[in-house]
Amino acid sequence: MFFLSDMLNKKLNLPKPSEALPGRARAIPTASRHKVLKRPLKGPYPEGLETAMFGLGCFWTAERLFWQIEGVWVTAAGYAGGLTPNPTYQETCTGLTGHAEAVLVVHDPGIVSYAGLLKLFWESHDPTQGMRQGNDVGTAYRSAIYTSDEAQLLAASASRDAYETSLRGAGHGRITTEIAPAAEFYFAEADHQQYLAKNPYGTCNLKGTGVACAIPAAASGARTS
Repeated sequence: MFFLSDMLNKKLNLPKPSEALPGRARAIPTASRHKVLKRPLKGPYPEGLETAMFGLGCFWTAERLFWQIEGVWVTAAGYAGGLTPNPTYQETCTGLTGHAEAVLVVHDPGIVSYAGLLKLFWESHDPTQGMRQGNDVGTAYRSAIYTSDEAQLLAASASRDAYETSLRGAGHGRITTEIAPAAEFYFAEADHQQYLAKNPYGTCNLKGTGVACAIPAAASGARTS
């Protein structure tokens, strides 16, 4: 009983640096190209494109949400926001790497803006659930936005504040989404890249609240780079 409660506690609380798994110096192998969009997963990306990074629970369904959007050039599943260098999927699931399952989105801002991606992010999951998303429990499934510059940080924060007002009006609790400057994005193993394109009957516990997100001017007018 103590072992189970100890493991659950680790999965619901981010590890301290002294508790984190050591990881490895080399990147773990992954796919070279996007199965659906047929573009290089790690780039080089064309000039003028911008990057965004989101965690909204299981990255299988989350990645598919974004690759279907017009103006998204490529997406990738990976791990972000943690401590362990080059973690594996199994390590991330223990909660001892500190990472969230995340999606890297490379997009053409002339076709789909960062504000548009934020709207999709907020409406596609429940950002009030803390260290879980549906039946997926643990720090790896937390809601998160990792920003590449000050403009993204301001836009993400403004959209959070506006959406929280809408959620509270609909009877939901406060937003628990982590918003922080992006650190290293670690690409997940090849099996996890575009997983639902390879396994169309796969399932993920990803469901929105049904509350629409109206992006405020402070977010919709932001420039990202």
